[in-house]
Amino acid sequence: MKKYLLVSLIGIFFSCNSSAQKSDSNTKKKYPVTKTDIEWKKELTEAQYYVLREAGTERPFSSPLNKNYQKGTYHCAACNIALFKSEHKFDSGTGWPSFDREIKGNVAYGSDNKLGYSRDEEHCANCGGHLGHVFNDGPRKTTGKRHCINGDALVFVPIE
Repeated sequence: MKKYLLVSLIGIFFSCNSSAQKSDSNTKKKYPVTKTDIEWKKELTEAQYYVLREAGTERPFSSPLNKNYQKGTYHCAACNIALFKSEHKFDSGTGWPSFDREIKGNVAYGSDNKLGYSRDEEHCANCGGHLGHVFNDGPRKTTGKRHCINGDALVFVPIE
């Protein structure tokens, strides 16, 4: 039983965790918001820069947004475009904010092969910032998708 639990926890951790650098699909595309690395470093925190510009991954359960259940919208921390609505957020138990759908047109997709297998990477369609990955193990009653997103890539804007 302990072995099964350990294997399950390791699988969950690696399903969202990656220290991947920028993917080829992300660096070749032109985005409406384009800045130099120097400009991004001035505007973003070190953690935000690591996730959004270097395709890094924050530690699981480290983001205060993981357990945020307020009503509002989650925006890109780099360019402030709305990406996810709170009504589509759910607790996946993985340690990262998870959503069953994105705001259409504001999230772009590419492939990430850094772990030796292909995963569907998500990035901001406005600035190209790395957000996380999307998996097919989300809530079956809605979309079946789990958008596993780094909290450092997001800014929460509550409904007033």
